[in-house]
Amino acid sequence: MPSLAQRLARLRPYLRPGRRGLIGAGLGALVGAATEPAIPALLKPLLDEGFGAERSWPLWWVPVLIVGLFTLRGLAGFVAQYGLAWAAQRAVLALRQDLFAHLLASPSGLFTRQSASQLTNTVVYEVQQGATLLINALLTLAKDSLTLVALLVYLLWLNWQLTLLVGLLFPALAVVMRHLGRRLRRLTVAGQQATDELAYVVEENVLAWRIVRLHGAEPAQASRFGAQGERLRRLMMKVVASSAAITPLTQVLAACALSTVIVLALWQSQGAGGTVGGFVAFITAMLMIVSPLRHLADVVAPITRGLAAIERGLDLMADMPREAGGTHDGGRARGEIVLQDVTLRYRDDGLPALDRLTLTVRAGETVALVGPSGAGKSTVVNLLPRFVEAGEGRVLLDGVPVGDWDAGALRRQFALVSQDVVLFNDTVAANVALGADVPHERIREALAGAQLLDFVDGLPQGLDTVIGHNGSQLSGGQRQRLAIARAICKDAPVLILDEATSALDTESERGVQAALEVLMRGRTTLIVAHRLSTIEHADRVVVIEGGRVAEQGPHAALIAQGGLYARLHAMQFKT
Repeated sequence: MPSLAQRLARLRPYLRPGRRGLIGAGLGALVGAATEPAIPALLKPLLDEGFGAERSWPLWWVPVLIVGLFTLRGLAGFVAQYGLAWAAQRAVLALRQDLFAHLLASPSGLFTRQSASQLTNTVVYEVQQGATLLINALLTLAKDSLTLVALLVYLLWLNWQLTLLVGLLFPALAVVMRHLGRRLRRLTVAGQQATDELAYVVEENVLAWRIVRLHGAEPAQASRFGAQGERLRRLMMKVVASSAAITPLTQVLAACALSTVIVLALWQSQGAGGTVGGFVAFITAMLMIVSPLRHLADVVAPITRGLAAIERGLDLMADMPREAGGTHDGGRARGEIVLQDVTLRYRDDGLPALDRLTLTVRAGETVALVGPSGAGKSTVVNLLPRFVEAGEGRVLLDGVPVGDWDAGALRRQFALVSQDVVLFNDTVAANVALGADVPHERIREALAGAQLLDFVDGLPQGLDTVIGHNGSQLSGGQRQRLAIARAICKDAPVLILDEATSALDTESERGVQAALEVLMRGRTTLIVAHRLSTIEHADRVVVIEGGRVAEQGPHAALIAQGGLYARLHAMQFKT
């Protein structure tokens, strides 16, 4: 298991932008700690001389020194806390931006291994919660460590023999903190996993609320949520028990040391003739040590929880290297696509989704991919922009393997309209342009091509109307036409239509189909469709079955051939 120093060292790159804040926090903590011994130091002359007939100092020094001391301590505390928070929040910003950049550039496998709630929890909540815990804990660690050192130096100056006895407390305290710290880390990691599982139950029920209610599955889902919640509760109570045990154990050890020192100090003062002021100053400083010791013991739990939360994000970046890719950028592609003996398995022990599939699509050709569900049609189109990687064989665009293309340059060649439309909680214009600097006139042309312009012009803010979470303020057909407008606006050389008109009514489909036919001219187009009526005018129909090309040719030729395509066509048009 890595040490605390090694774990904190992982945060160093993110702390560099906030160096000035850390320096300010360190100076503030140093000044604040230096003022701590001044309190017992003031008691010694006050008790030894203050109540006598003669004093070597004027009486007005007392309020001036006390008020000045506490003013200085207050300012130092503010500087320390603000400086550390300033540095920590800059580090949070840098870490969160790095995490999100990794998320945007990570391989597709990440999104199959982790749910949306897990990734959201890590990037947004865990980082912030961990930073908040660390800010408070590190401030306590810095301030109370320096206070402890300052008080020990003062005690050594007063009476070095008795102070050495105080040192016997630290080995025992270190053993307690090390043991409980390890247990806290294990429980914290388990608590994070349980929190993710609980959040995933919520995520699933939010997405599937219609199905849950239609099937009357509310009691079963409530029971599932309750079981996960109970597991998390038990883990949290174990964390609390381990954390709460640190303080009483520390106090007992401190009480043992303090009682021993008081007895020896009283015995020593009788023989050596010490003053009351000196005795009170020593005991006061001893008592003041108990507070930073307790705080230092208590700091183990928040540091453990904070580091575990932030390390989750660091581990996520370590486990998800950025997407690999080449450097080729040939500008606008012609659109020739070749798949050579491509084999792909989603699971090592599963059947191949594609099995030595070979296919050539000429530049500008319109090819329809059809076949039974699960035949591998969507897998073929996902290979082109490298949303999935082939296990064997080669995939080429304009004669260049897609792995040799720069990832950004490769994906600029494709426009995709899928049956699973994803929209952002942003304006209509932003959803069509999707990050590109596109004039409004071009956006309006794209909307007109998708037969959506009249609807958008009727919205309260027109193109600037916010459409809600995933386009919740639009109907299914409107959402799909907006996705088509996005593809029209992109004007890519290769167009992929994956059930692009599945959510449209017959009348709308005719209009959009006409717009798509205009869009497809001069472009390479791959159409994945179950409704075979939408692909009859394709240059070629490729029938895929079991991950292989079973048949290919023009629509009429395949119908005349009487094979799989003809049977699928007959099933759809049976009267």
